[in-house]
Amino acid sequence: MTTSTTGSPLSAPAASPASLHLAVIGAGPVGLALALHAARRLPQARICVHDRLPASHDVTADPRTLALSQGSVVELRRLGVWDAMAEQAEPIRCVHVSQQQPGLMELLGRGAAPALRIRAEDERVEQLGAVIPYGRLVAPMRAAWLAACAREPQRLSAPWGRPVLDVRTVPAGVEVDLATELPGEGADPCGERGRLVETHHLAVIAEGGVYTEQARRAVTRDYRQSAWVGTVEVEGGEPGCAYERFTPQGPVALLPLPGLIERPGQATRRRFSLVWCVDSGDDPVAGLNDAQRLAGLTHLLPGEVGRLAGIGPLKCFPLGLNAERTLVRGRTVRIGNAAQTLHPVAGQGLNLGLRDAHELVRRLAASDDVDQALRRVEWQRAPDRWAMIAATDFLARSFTWNLPGLGTLRGSALAALEQAGPLKSLLARRMMFGQR
Repeated sequence: MTTSTTGSPLSAPAASPASLHLAVIGAGPVGLALALHAARRLPQARICVHDRLPASHDVTADPRTLALSQGSVVELRRLGVWDAMAEQAEPIRCVHVSQQQPGLMELLGRGAAPALRIRAEDERVEQLGAVIPYGRLVAPMRAAWLAACAREPQRLSAPWGRPVLDVRTVPAGVEVDLATELPGEGADPCGERGRLVETHHLAVIAEGGVYTEQARRAVTRDYRQSAWVGTVEVEGGEPGCAYERFTPQGPVALLPLPGLIERPGQATRRRFSLVWCVDSGDDPVAGLNDAQRLAGLTHLLPGEVGRLAGIGPLKCFPLGLNAERTLVRGRTVRIGNAAQTLHPVAGQGLNLGLRDAHELVRRLAASDDVDQALRRVEWQRAPDRWAMIAATDFLARSFTWNLPGLGTLRGSALAALEQAGPLKSLLARRMMFGQR
């Protein structure tokens, strides 16, 4: 899909959110959250959600794992979809952050390596967030949108199964080009007969894709790291705890998954989603068998995790930063991965996108003029966006720097943050709810 602009960014005529024609491109969690929220807050608006996958596509089979902050859980509950997915989610009740390199406390022989531990009870919340498979998150949201379309077909629609080929700014607002036939049906999607053109006041692009498939944006960085993603089985450890371990090659994260594994003659095991980031140019994982990968992870991870007892198949993905400088261009808005694709070091990409969606709808509902609302969205979202982009970029790179004494300095910083109650609480709130 391409986007283009003809005319000045504000050449479109003034439009009221009450009579808005809104196109949402991408029926993933961010696009659907925006559509569901807009359907409630903008009861007179006409909203159309486009997606290349047909409505019959079974998304529950998608095994990708997503980390939701508590703010995102609250948002999904507000949208009325959380109850349908809650049983498939595993609460995160604590987060354990440490580094593999020797820290000051280890060098001084004063016990365990420095670590930062954030607990839900210390922040007076039931959980810090939750972990859920992508398909189990998206399926209830798709069902909720289709149900809303059935209730109000005159203003809500879901013409799924037709790729969006182009989005253009025009004097009337935006034009959305759709393929009228799917690839393989004999159509030429680039020809006139293969296109259907729709005009809307506003288009929101929430279809981001993965880093390697994206056109390069204004702010980009190739981390020269790859993420090996899969699942591991663990005996022992603390229930509901997520682990982040910084190593010289990149971070390793374990996110707790729902359910226990009971096998005859074996101790009870828990499942974790694994994200193992390594140097792409010197990949230590690619040539290993499962036993060797388990041994390597055991060496990297702290003892608090428990005993790593099993590992599933791993897939490898290149990592990079790819972000737009602005969310808004004319009457086209980018949110979620379409606006900023981040390193997974903090697991905040989806949460940032959901905040994008919520604020966009909130500003549209509070304003009598769409263009004025978009200017406010751009201004209001900038601090949260750039703080998270800068933080993930810094973490992704800085823990791979191997200057003399730097490991000790980082260990000292973790130890100090662990003891600094108010500062640690501020960090926890920022990760749960973003910058407000």
